[in-house]
Amino acid sequence: MWGAAGGPASAASRSAREAARALAARMTPEEKVGQLFMIEVAGRDAFRVSEAAAALNRRRYGVDTPAEVVRRFAPGGVIYFSERGDDNLGAPGQIARLSGSLQRVSRDTSGLPLIISVDQEGGAVSRLPTPPATEQPGNMALGATWSTADARRSYEITGAELDACGITADHAPVADVNVNPANPVIGVRSFGASPRAVSQFVRAAIDGLHRGGVAATAKHFPGHGDTDTDSHVGLPRITHSRAQLDAIDLPPFRAAVDAGVDLIMTAHISVPALDPTGVPATMSHAVVTGLLREELGFEGLIVTDALDMRGASEQFPPDRAAVTALAAGVDMLVLSPDLPRAYAAVLDAVRSGRISASRLDASVIRVLSHKIRRGLFAATADEARAERGVGRPEFRSDVAAITARGTTLVKNDGGVLPVTTGARRVLVTGADAAAVSRLTASFRTRGHTVTALDAGAAPDAAVIEEAVGHTDAVDLVVVATSGLSVGGGQDQGAAQVELVRALLATPSPVVVIGVRTPYDINRFPGAPVYLATYGNGATALDQAVGVVVGEHGPSGRLPVSVPVAGDPSRTLFPVGHGLRF
Repeated sequence: MWGAAGGPASAASRSAREAARALAARMTPEEKVGQLFMIEVAGRDAFRVSEAAAALNRRRYGVDTPAEVVRRFAPGGVIYFSERGDDNLGAPGQIARLSGSLQRVSRDTSGLPLIISVDQEGGAVSRLPTPPATEQPGNMALGATWSTADARRSYEITGAELDACGITADHAPVADVNVNPANPVIGVRSFGASPRAVSQFVRAAIDGLHRGGVAATAKHFPGHGDTDTDSHVGLPRITHSRAQLDAIDLPPFRAAVDAGVDLIMTAHISVPALDPTGVPATMSHAVVTGLLREELGFEGLIVTDALDMRGASEQFPPDRAAVTALAAGVDMLVLSPDLPRAYAAVLDAVRSGRISASRLDASVIRVLSHKIRRGLFAATADEARAERGVGRPEFRSDVAAITARGTTLVKNDGGVLPVTTGARRVLVTGADAAAVSRLTASFRTRGHTVTALDAGAAPDAAVIEEAVGHTDAVDLVVVATSGLSVGGGQDQGAAQVELVRALLATPSPVVVIGVRTPYDINRFPGAPVYLATYGNGATALDQAVGVVVGEHGPSGRLPVSVPVAGDPSRTLFPVGHGLRF
């Protein structure tokens, strides 16, 4: 743990750093450079993988299996995915077996353990398969509870399940303050729009992950909350002044440092107020060393966001990206798109003196110190423990209650909700196929007769006509909307809005459920009933149906403000708004 202002909190921390120095003194330059990389591997087993996984490993690294990748490069860490072709994450026992095998291979190769990590934020970014893993509501849904105790418990459960699987670090929580409703990459991944509230929730999340047994990562420094560009596809430009950064973006990161966060992840964003050269923050010495390391006093691990994202790779090819980020002050390079090329470039920079021995050692000592402090040299992974420790009944029960407390009733004109008159005929439709399916199942479980119509992401006139045609035979219409204010383009949003408006024009009562961001209501402010769930997971939607049918009342309150469409200077619903019945 790190103390206030990132300083060592205990004699144990100082001891870990001295032990790390001793280890580093015995390492070759090649071994040190390997510790700077956090890589991905393809396959669910360290030694036996599918032909598709083997082909992917060969294309990336020239070898077939995860074990061979670790032996060849002796990296500092790995990051698991359930997509990108990697397919690392299946049953809990399988994940634990993979983790344990990779740790043994790493120790046999270099004498050092791995940081095994994953992006398990909850909600929109959840890597572990659910079920059996507990389906977490995500940050904005937690923000809507206005309960840091709920956030702490949610992240504690996440930490416990990751720890059971042999995963040692979570790349969470997101510490960005989402002040831009059009943000295409953060949105519901943020706790909200209030810097003070986000700071409190970030503290709670870090504490929860530590209680669960894993390291925490605050991201995306220095703040990705006010952009309408996705850094996966381009380089966002943050136009906040230094005063705005201090007031809005930096407080959650200061709170994270003070709370003892283990890692901070840099963002591929340009922030002219901090660095007028326009380079991504990941590559900026002024941001990484000047602001984060020196001004905020963070002494833990600074890691990059994925270097294969266009926000980094568009200007910086793999060799240049790796060397530039390290020169800026980063400690670990995550997902270099060409590891052999990047590794060779860093090693060459070390040998030529472009990266000094002291600069290299500073990062290596921080990596090793982290591994010592977190007990990774003795880390084990047990398949039976993983199967027992993931998706425990008390975890699911606690999270269902937390999710219910975040469900937000934004509008209820005429007291339409709750609908409590027994079994009813319900039309469930909308643009989100998963949401339509999950809402349908939830209503049917409660004995209602349901007509389900997946309208598609951009319903055409025929689909809209079909949906309207069903309204004559039902007592209630439930329509799910998804991300009208962000992503997908204006045409997609317009088509969803036309569906909602056509349904509102029928005599049937209509309940609109925003299953992604809570901002959708500003596209049809005349809708009499609007619920925000902040996600389309089965638990979130089941709790929303519980509100609709009166099993429990809504208690969530908006953690963001909803602006008037087309006029962000005017507020339709303020932060803290939420109805009860």
